[in-house]
Amino acid sequence: MKANEETPGPGGERRFRAFLSYSHADEHFARKLHQWLESYRIPPRLVGSATPMGHVPPRLSPIFRDRAELPAASSLDEEVRQALSQSDALLVLCSPAARASRWVDAEIALFRSLHPDRPIIAALVLGDPAVSFPSALLEPDAEGVVREPIAADFRPDHDGTRLARLKIVAGLTGVALDQIIQRDAQRQLRRVIAITLLTVLLTLSMALMLIFALRARMEAEHQRQQAEGLIEFMLTDLRQRLEGVGRLDVLQSVNKRALDYYADQSDLKTLPADSLERRARILHAMGEDDHKRGDVAGALAKFSEAHRVTGALLAASPQDPPRLFAHAQSEFWLGYVDFIDYRYEKALPRFIAYRGLAEQLVRLVPGDQSYWRELAYAQGNICTIAVTRRGPEKQLAECSDALATMERVGRMVPGDFSVKADIANRHAWMADALRVQGRNVDALHERAQQAAIVQRLLKDDPKNVSYLQDWMLARYSMSQLLNSLGERHRAEKMREDARRDVERLIESDPENNDWRLWKAKLTKPLDK
Repeated sequence: MKANEETPGPGGERRFRAFLSYSHADEHFARKLHQWLESYRIPPRLVGSATPMGHVPPRLSPIFRDRAELPAASSLDEEVRQALSQSDALLVLCSPAARASRWVDAEIALFRSLHPDRPIIAALVLGDPAVSFPSALLEPDAEGVVREPIAADFRPDHDGTRLARLKIVAGLTGVALDQIIQRDAQRQLRRVIAITLLTVLLTLSMALMLIFALRARMEAEHQRQQAEGLIEFMLTDLRQRLEGVGRLDVLQSVNKRALDYYADQSDLKTLPADSLERRARILHAMGEDDHKRGDVAGALAKFSEAHRVTGALLAASPQDPPRLFAHAQSEFWLGYVDFIDYRYEKALPRFIAYRGLAEQLVRLVPGDQSYWRELAYAQGNICTIAVTRRGPEKQLAECSDALATMERVGRMVPGDFSVKADIANRHAWMADALRVQGRNVDALHERAQQAAIVQRLLKDDPKNVSYLQDWMLARYSMSQLLNSLGERHRAEKMREDARRDVERLIESDPENNDWRLWKAKLTKPLDK
């Protein structure tokens, strides 16, 4: 710092609480201390009290620091003399750099000559006093007395920052240090209490907000569970009832409403796994209905999306039975589309993958009849391709495996009508496998067993269109077998009955494409 050693002009009125003298090397420390002092608020109970330095002000500002106070166009020497003459005290930052600075010495000497009765405060920033105090601090005054300056030691192992700062406050105000410390501590305590109370209030507010958020979340979750419970009903009981009366049009509307529910969710990625599995089941159901109406492209799109979702869920938890089951359905439906379109080479790997997943299920949960039932379906699908392609023998053996597995399910749930219907279906495919092998008599026996089971089912539920369809198909196939065995009259009679049944089915659901195809087959005459 630069100062003029000439004799200063006459002192003006007091303008600054203190003049901060320091070496350029201590610029960073000086700036921080200057900011703290000017922002420091004197404890309210001390403000206005009388001290040897006058009445205690509420703040210590302004404090002169040459780099902050001197205008660029002014004479530095004149401004320094003016600032020193208008300062109540001199605050010297002591360090080895300050001791080596002749400008710091000059400012001390100038202040002392201007105001021999005003305090000089030494703030030890770095080093020991012997190597840090500027020599002018220790020189005798005009009376020949060496006056030891008020010292504030910022070194960590001495006063430290907080106490050193309070010592400076005491020196600038004339208030006893213990009063400053006590009042400042009380203020700090009040501040801590206030902050603590504020923190408690904020914590309580956040807790209340969290409670409200949790309640809202719980309510949203409750509503989601209710909505998905309704969707579950739509996918199971309601769907079975609508299928039972052949209302494919209503099924389409039901499935669309269910899928729209998931479309309204802001982000499907945030849905829990069970919701995504349920959405995949809706896609399976809608794809099935699309296919029945002849919309193959629509069905394939829905089955493919379901396959993508169930595959991702299974990859995240490969041993989870519900996810294995869901992905098994996706494999089946994609294979089914290929099978119906005669793409057997593409369908077979899907059906084999389906069987593999079903085998995993029965290994993981051997007591669950629904998984054994799934295995029977998977075996039956491979049987279907083998029958359609008339071999090979290894795949034809899947037909007897499927029948045996489904009969096992029947023993596990003896009163389940749907399982009885599945057993009847397995007898039908067993008959077709035997017919491929030229064993028409054995095939007719299997068809007779199928027909007997379906007749019993129709007796209990005469309006069930699924049973009516099976009854129609059984008589169609038996007519083919009877015709091949030379019993043409019985064959014609059965064929006519089957034709009337399929016409009634079409009346109940004109959009069912499968029934229209069967009507076309039944319209053709028997082979001679």
